[in-house]
Order: sequence, then structure tokens, then C-alpha cells
Amino acid sequence: MAQSNVFPPSPEFVKRARVQGMEGYRALYRRAAEKPEEFWGELAEKELFFFQKWSHVFEWHPPFAKWFAGGKTNVAYNCLDRHLATHRKNKVAILWEGEPGDQRLISYQELHRLVCRFANVLKARGLKTGDRAIIYMGMVPELPIAMLACARLGITHSVVFGGFSAEALKTRIQDLEAQIVIAADGAWRRGREVRLKDAVDEALPDCPSVRDVVVLERTGGAVHMKDGRDHWWHELDEGVSEHCPAEPLDSEHPLFALYTSGTTGKPKGIVHTTAGYLIHVHMTVQWVFDLREEDTFWCSADIGWVTGHSYIVYGPLSNGATSVMYEGSPDYPQPDRMWRLIEKHRVNILYTSPTAIRAFIRHGDQWPNAHDMSSLRLLGSVGEPINPAAWEWYYKTIGKERCPIVDTWWQTETGGMMIAPMPGAVPLKPGSGTLPMPGVVADVVDLEGQPAPANREGFLIVRRPWPGIARTIWRDPERYRQQYWERIPGVYMTGDAARRDEDGYYWILGRVDDVMNVSGHRLSTMELESALVRHPAVAEAAVVGKPHEITGQAVACFVTLKKGDWNHDELAEDLRKWVAHEIGSFAKPEQIRFTDALPKTRSGKIMRRLLREIVTSNAVTGDVTTLEDLSVVTRLASQHDEE
Repeated sequence: MAQSNVFPPSPEFVKRARVQGMEGYRALYRRAAEKPEEFWGELAEKELFFFQKWSHVFEWHPPFAKWFAGGKTNVAYNCLDRHLATHRKNKVAILWEGEPGDQRLISYQELHRLVCRFANVLKARGLKTGDRAIIYMGMVPELPIAMLACARLGITHSVVFGGFSAEALKTRIQDLEAQIVIAADGAWRRGREVRLKDAVDEALPDCPSVRDVVVLERTGGAVHMKDGRDHWWHELDEGVSEHCPAEPLDSEHPLFALYTSGTTGKPKGIVHTTAGYLIHVHMTVQWVFDLREEDTFWCSADIGWVTGHSYIVYGPLSNGATSVMYEGSPDYPQPDRMWRLIEKHRVNILYTSPTAIRAFIRHGDQWPNAHDMSSLRLLGSVGEPINPAAWEWYYKTIGKERCPIVDTWWQTETGGMMIAPMPGAVPLKPGSGTLPMPGVVADVVDLEGQPAPANREGFLIVRRPWPGIARTIWRDPERYRQQYWERIPGVYMTGDAARRDEDGYYWILGRVDDVMNVSGHRLSTMELESALVRHPAVAEAAVVGKPHEITGQAVACFVTLKKGDWNHDELAEDLRKWVAHEIGSFAKPEQIRFTDALPKTRSGKIMRRLLREIVTSNAVTGDVTTLEDLSVVTRLASQHDEE
């Protein structure tokens, strides 16, 4: 993965950038490292609105942090109200397009009005600061409206991704003990209706805390409405006041709890609070996306994941940006839907996932090449490490070699970006997340916590808290302590493997449990997958370790191919030799299986855990609630039976 190609920022980009040149980055980073409290205090004072100033910028009682302690602020006020006295009042805040092609352009003034109305709806149902709401909707504007209305009143929200099942929804409602569920009748996905209200009805008999369900009419499908409990959004909204003051909330008030799905057992509700989270996402939007006032910004994630919280809703809106939202699948009804939207709305910044990029590579260059995407000036990547071959395709085919690519590493638990390039400052290396953000003191260490030498693989850690850090796991602080802070005492353990090169650049190698040990050689799945996709026949690959009585583990590969007439037996042998050549003979795959599709979550992450189960036990027993298409796993397991 250590690529010789380095892409410095162009002089034209540097000239207009918020952070200019490596000296600019180093000065910012050094200041944050040497005087973190002064650094973040000054930024919060300059960039955010507080009803009451904090008494302490930072308090640390390991492993629990507080930022801007004693301060009072409100996230919705920062995202909406303060823009209304400026030229942004009539600027488009949310530029939305539905999968069927319907469109809404919502200004900051209009968004403020809609949020105040819905906040008053919540008040009228008896909800107040400290209560909890579950939001279960597709990608429609009412989703951020509901989030911001909750934030306005201090109701802690948890957005449950619209692809989750009734069972997954139920466990989240129960853990949060939510008083209200805000849902839609359904959502559009690949031309079909996803029946959301049906899942709510299935979940609620076991959820005694829920008093009210508010239902948005989106698809118009017939739904059951239970008297006294279920209410149509549009009926509650009639005649409601458009005046609703934002509640001054403590800096540490829980803004949201976002559940991450584990392999089995109870999901974890990752808790993010108000002021620290907001300053982190606010500043990383500026630093990493080099945001300008006139930009149209599109993060193509779903708001059901943390990426959508931080970089569709809270980060862009606090900066007064125009944030694009799209309801459907980016390749429906044809593989050029994303490129059509970029051309139509003159998108300037695109932030998407390596999974999506690999899928577009497979569809072929003719789809993006048919569209004028000259408005683009910056490309971003999020969700997993991007292999160098996909990076270069993205750079050449989509960005036409003029758009920097910001490859970002972060997690649900970190709140916002942790390792990412500032595009006017940091030279890019395909496949590397590059350098840490100001205030992020990262390192690569062994299990004793000792720094690993350059280019030696180790565990990625962060040595001290940053403002956006998750404060705890909902009602389970002991699990938070054990999982993140006790494996290497006193430092935040990310659970990712990484290495740092001689220039200090970070190369993220995937989860620690995605590292195999083959005959004593530690092999990263990311490294093997990168080698495979460099082969001209391969569109996408997922690699897992398979138990082996001699070598400990053997390499098993699942491969999807680019269009063509391939002889699978010959190609499998060719790929084995290719991997041996690219990495070493010890890495030669024992098994290569060709498949039309890989098992992925609806957010686009490959579920390697399920592939491990298939090669290990030929059965899938873990949590599959996040899977987009269960039939992919069924087909792979049946192929294994045939073998």
C-alpha cells in the first residue's frame, strides 16, 4: 500500500484554501497540541453561540470528559437561528431530491419555521428536556427537521436507520426508553416502498415507554393507525405556532444516542453531547472540506449513520452551508443517478464511500463520462479505507485530476473526522488518511502501548480526549470504560490496525479483528483486498481468514468481477499468483470464490464477519439486521454447500 505517488495541492487550490500549505497545517496542529484548552476555547467563542459562557473548557476524570463545562448553548440555535440575521436567511439550507424525482429547496428561514412548528408539536404531546425520541424515517427533509426540533427542546434523539428490522428497532426503543417514535409510513428504495410504519407496529407491543407515534405521510401506502397512540404529522402540524424559543442547554446535555450493531447481543448506544460535538463537526467541515459560502455540499450517506448526523445535518448547517439530501439508491434507476444529481445541482463537494466508488467502477466509465461534473472541486471518502486503485479512479474519472480527495478516518464514537487531509495544505497519498486533525493526538502502538516503528503495523490509539469524543454508552458507563479505555490503560483504543510511514502519514488497515495470522505472518485484509482490486479483472474483493490446521489461518477471498467473459478456473489461479507477486508467496489465497455481490450493510460496508462465518462454519448466526440484501448471504452459503 505504500504508494510512491504523491499529489501535492495545486497552487490555485492553495491560494483560496482556509489552511494554506504544510506550514499552515503544522502551526494549527502545534497550537492545538501545546495549548488545547486555549485553542478550543477561542474557536468555540468565535464560531458558536452560547447563552452562557463556560467556566472550564475541559474537565477530565478518566475515562469521562467534559468540554465547555458550565456553558449553555443549543445546537438547533447554532444551526438555524443565528443565520437568520445574516445574508443566509434566504440561502438554501437543504436541497432535497426524492427517488421518484420530486424536489424541495428549503431556505434557512423556512427550515427554522418548520423546526419551530414541529418542536411545538412535541411540546403539545407533553415532551420536555431530558425525554427521548426515536426517529425512524427514510431520507426526507422531515428527518433533519425532527432531529433539530428535538435538539431545540433538549429531547435526546436516536435515529434508527430505515433499513433496520422491527426487532432491531424494538431493542433500540427499549434501551433508550423512548417516550415517542417519529416515523414515516414508508420510504422509496429502488422503486419499491419500504414499509416503515409496519415495523413500528410490530415493535411497539414490547415497548411500554412509548406514548405517542407521529407518522409522516411519504409513500401514501395504507397503514394501521392506533387510536390515541398514532398521529399523522400533517394533522398535528395544522395551526401550530411558528414561535418556539431554543432551550439553553448545558454543554454536556446528551444531543443524541446512536446505536452501533454488534456481532451479537445488546446494541451500544453511543452518546454524544452538545457543545463539544458541535465544535468538532463544525471545524472539521471547514478544515477538511475547505467549505466556501457558495458551495453546494453533498454527503451521500444516510442520516441513520453517524456520517449523516455530522456531515449532512449538524456540521454543514452550523456553517450555513447548502446541504444536499437524496432519498434513494445512487445507482437507481440507472447507474448514473449520482452523476445526474451532481450535474443538475452543480454540486461542488462530494463525500461518499469506497463501497459506492467500487460499485461505480464496476458499472463502467461511460456513465460518469456522459455528464458535465465540472462544478466539482473537492472529493471525499468515508466509511472504510479506500484502496489505491479506487482512489486513482475517483481522482481521474470523477475529479478529472483537478479535485483533491480527502480520505477521512473516524468512527461513530469519535463524533467527527480524526485523520484526514486539509486539502490546501497536505500532499495526498492514495490509500492513506494522511495526518491527524488539530487536537487529535494519535499514535500507532503495540499491545504494551509502546510506539511502533515507522511502517510497522500496530494498534491505532488516541492519547487524550478531543471535543467530539463520545461521553459514554447509554446507561452502561462500565462497558464504555472497558471497551475503549482499559485495553491499553489511559488511552482511547480505536479497535483499528494502522501503520505510520516515514512521513508520519497514517495508513488504516481495518479492524483489528480483520487482521489474519498466516504461518506467523500478520496480514491485513485491507492489504490483500487492495492487491486483488489492482488486478484488471477485479471490481471488488473481500478477504477473511479461514481456520487452517497447519498455518493457523488461510486466506479466503470473495471476488466480484468487472464485466467480461472470464474463465473462472484460469482467473482464480491467475489471482493467486497475482497476490503472491504483489505481497508475497505466504499471502497466496487458499480459496477464491467468485460472486455477483458481497454482503453489505445499507450504509455500504462489507460485512466480513458474515463471510468469516460462512468459511468457518457454513452458517450465519450473528446479527444480520443491518444487511441490505439477505439473499446474498444465502447464495454464498449454498455455494459453499455445493463445494
